[in-house]
Amino acid sequence: VQLVESGGGLVQPGESQRLSCAASGIIFSMYAMGWYRQAPGKQRELVALITSGGRTTVVDSVQGRFTISRVNDESTVYLQTNSLKPEDTAVYYCDAAAPGGAYWGQGAQVTVSS
Repeated sequence: VQLVESGGGLVQPGESQRLSCAASGIIFSMYAMGWYRQAPGKQRELVALITSGGRTTVVDSVQGRFTISRVNDESTVYLQTNSLKPEDTAVYYCDAAAPGGAYWGQGAQVTVSS
């Protein structure tokens, strides 16, 4: 099983960025997918979830700015991040979860700074 995040980097406040997580080795359509982030010195926290059926949840701190989506034919989950703020700076991880197990990607650094 492999989850590979991409799309991170340095952006200025107010800009947008799309993160991707490509999965292999799993039946992607059967997994709920999530995006989490971990800022320096802080615990990893949930950002957004999308169920196997496509129902989405985003946490209050990013509501209205971040959108999670999935394309099962591509085995990929996306996180569209808009109006980025310095406090969004973190390593962003994707997670695949199903009753049989859960898997994590290696993370993608997102830095929001002027």
